[in-house]
Amino acid sequence: MEDGSARKRRETLNGSVAPSMDSHVQHADEKVKATVLQKEVGLISAICLIVGTMIGSGIFISPKSVLASMGAVGPCLSVWAACGVLATLGALCYAELGTMITKSGGEYPYLMEAYGDGMAYLYSWTTIMVLKPSSFAIIALSFAEYAATPFYPGCTPPPVVTKCLAAASILLIVLVNCLSVKLASYVQNFFTVAKLFIILVIVVAGAVMLAQGNTEHLTNTFEGSSTSVGDIGLAFYNGLWAYDG
Repeated sequence: MEDGSARKRRETLNGSVAPSMDSHVQHADEKVKATVLQKEVGLISAICLIVGTMIGSGIFISPKSVLASMGAVGPCLSVWAACGVLATLGALCYAELGTMITKSGGEYPYLMEAYGDGMAYLYSWTTIMVLKPSSFAIIALSFAEYAATPFYPGCTPPPVVTKCLAAASILLIVLVNCLSVKLASYVQNFFTVAKLFIILVIVVAGAVMLAQGNTEHLTNTFEGSSTSVGDIGLAFYNGLWAYDG
């Protein structure tokens, strides 16, 4: 009798309690899987995200400022070439740092390894509170100015209209990112393709004008150029802004 009751207790333990524990573990695993971020950004969307980040508003607004600062085509092209060399050197430095310090977080782990936690924290705080919001504001204002220009032919759009349109565009982007990652990826892909198309149109149009003999600006290219240190510095600032995105 004792052996039978002991056997029943063991069968009950093996038959009811153990599956219950397994079900609890399985349920916990399902909860963990449910809270993990889903990988919804594919290869094409990731490429468009990087390309769209690099090709920002600078390339569309900086050329005029660089030419105005230098005063002539020759030094303007020289500034663009020098900025390209500096941007290439910076990209190579980031590639080397990325292979040496394989941690995510942008510049934060690099500064932490080189200068400690304090400097890395200050940089991250400055980036989040000052640099990124300022960059977003400039990009939004550039978009708003170009978007509002067709509605004000022959004159500059009012600042109030430009600022309101820029604020509305930022709110719209925030809403899209809150609604769906896939929707945000589609929007990013669309604008990346649009920017590449616009740049291609500019390049082709310039090549066509050169082929038609419009080379008057390429004669005496350094005539009237500015030698002011302030103008040269401002030209480099605008050129590097275009390469930064």
